[in-house]
Amino acid sequence: MPARARPDVPGDAAARVDELRREIEHHSRLYYREDNPEISDAEFDELMRELVELETRHPALVTSESPTQRPGTGATAAFSPVQHLAPMLSLDNAFSLDDLLAWGKRIERQIPGTIAFVCEPKMDGLAISLLYENGRFRRAATRGDGFVGEDVTANVRTIRNVPDRLRGRNVPSVLEVRGEVFMPVQSFEDLNRRQGEAGERLFANPRNAAAGSLRQNDPTITAGRNLDLVTYQLGAREGGRRLRTHDETLAYLRELGLPVNDLISRLESLDEVYEFCETMLARRHDLPYEIDGVVVKVDDLAQREELGSTSKAPRWAIAYKFPPEEKTTLLRNIMVSIGRTGRATPFAQLEPVFVGGSTVGLATLHNEDEVARKDVREGDTVIVRKAGDVIPEVVGPVLAKRPKGAKPWKFPKKCPVCGSDLVRLEGEADRHCVNFDCPAQRVQRIVHFASRGALDIEGLGEERVRQFVDAGLLEDAGDIYDLTVDRLVPLERIGPRSAQLLVDAIERSKQQPLWRVIVGLGIRHVGPTAAVALARELGSLEAIEHASEEEITAVEGVGGVIAQSVKRFFGVAPNRRVVDKLKRAGVNLTGPAREEHEERDTTLAGLTFVLTGGLEGFTREDAEAAITSRGGKVTSSVSKKTSYVVVGESPGSKLAKAEQLGTTILDEDGFRRLLEEGPASE
Repeated sequence: MPARARPDVPGDAAARVDELRREIEHHSRLYYREDNPEISDAEFDELMRELVELETRHPALVTSESPTQRPGTGATAAFSPVQHLAPMLSLDNAFSLDDLLAWGKRIERQIPGTIAFVCEPKMDGLAISLLYENGRFRRAATRGDGFVGEDVTANVRTIRNVPDRLRGRNVPSVLEVRGEVFMPVQSFEDLNRRQGEAGERLFANPRNAAAGSLRQNDPTITAGRNLDLVTYQLGAREGGRRLRTHDETLAYLRELGLPVNDLISRLESLDEVYEFCETMLARRHDLPYEIDGVVVKVDDLAQREELGSTSKAPRWAIAYKFPPEEKTTLLRNIMVSIGRTGRATPFAQLEPVFVGGSTVGLATLHNEDEVARKDVREGDTVIVRKAGDVIPEVVGPVLAKRPKGAKPWKFPKKCPVCGSDLVRLEGEADRHCVNFDCPAQRVQRIVHFASRGALDIEGLGEERVRQFVDAGLLEDAGDIYDLTVDRLVPLERIGPRSAQLLVDAIERSKQQPLWRVIVGLGIRHVGPTAAVALARELGSLEAIEHASEEEITAVEGVGGVIAQSVKRFFGVAPNRRVVDKLKRAGVNLTGPAREEHEERDTTLAGLTFVLTGGLEGFTREDAEAAITSRGGKVTSSVSKKTSYVVVGESPGSKLAKAEQLGTTILDEDGFRRLLEEGPASE
């Protein structure tokens, strides 16, 4: 029903309210019924927040049909309607500490005395209501409009942790329990990989994947999606144990055999509540499932009764929402960058958008096949995701907003920097610039040589390297050792002190072990593990350069592909010139050769490792090989038998498990020391 302007309400306010209601209804239908949203959760929240503010300023515009007065959207025709025994309300939101404190003060004004709270990670899934009669599972329904939902019983039965029968001695004759169906992150990644291999549509995020999986007409499809469930609230109940608090309620649900999140905590003050929210925000990427906030509830059930509810949400609970990690924005251009090996990587130039804690203007598109599979086009409105320190990526286009005439993007045939051919070899996903002297490759090769995973020259990052290349000071990595204070000081933004610090860092790098020099040279397929093996077995860079392919292949842990790559590298004249410059500069090019009688390295024998997160200087395969070649063992899960957990960027739930068990945790530097010096270094 339109919000008609009243004499005391400006016409533009009424018009904006009508517009917002239409938009919210449209996006609610796409989100809740079709599992195909056009905007991010954060953008939907912004629309709802604006509507709430307008209705608060102009109460005469509020109607019972407004989205602010209803907890959800109606059921679809695809499933039978189900009447909830108790209304399944939604939650009001808090987006800041001020919002949280304002909610707390409203409660304090109505409830005198002490108030305790229970905080729960807000799972990013699909709300569900389960009905048990005499302890047997009878029915499952979605939220729907809060009063009538969709019957998804057959699909929910396939979720492995949904008990068919409740256990214990205090089983109610009727129990309606609320929870969240979600898809674990690993299951989501596996599903999208299978979807991609089959050429089918990818899911934007685990929430959409869970919702789409639960709304399948064929339960066997749902069964193959590895969904999970947590319960967090009672609906209607007849019989069972007498309960006084929410904390007791959760313990009761566990006693009945229903799954409850282990991270839920009872807290005594709003300060503790906010601290819990900040902790969950910091840990959100350590968890095996996605969360988008924290649900805060008054613990005492009698106090809840006194506080009551609106038509849409309880007054005794609020959802503290985290900053968004997905936003929609305009994709202006698709461009290609050239790396040190000549690899051509497509990336999106975006209308800048604040997401994941920072403003994003560029996002990776990975490779040619990914662009085609996602079918993103210049001019598209796209979903951009940035989670923590992970490189921003384009998830996919919003097809409903695609401009007419937008054409599929085609990978360029020529290098955008030097104009040489971009070649894609059979069986490879990437195209490469074939010009070794391409300026873009030159910069990236030098940056790689000086990087933390190679010679570790502090202060020589990409911006400095570009400056030095443009000034004619660097042609290749070997020229780094000709840099002096006198040559650096005339350049912009470089004073005598910063120049001296850089020259000192360059001088220190001459003493780095041989394997780091090998990594720094950027020989294709040669990572830290192979570099360490080559340095140990052959003893010097000169020996490696002149070794036959058969001699290189004979090195333990070095196969034929690496041997061929090493021979090709030293067969290129510019590469040999770099090595000659390193020799003249006095860079350490020798390592401890293994004697004939030396036994196999067993420094890590008997030790068990778990790897989590991305390591800068190692691929996952390199890190595993480095451990196993020294007698260690790599497993996929953390247990009491785990010796070390090696943690890189954006670690998963394994880090939290290690902290809980008190397992020794290593960052990348600690892992390198362990490989080089053995367990005594720790």
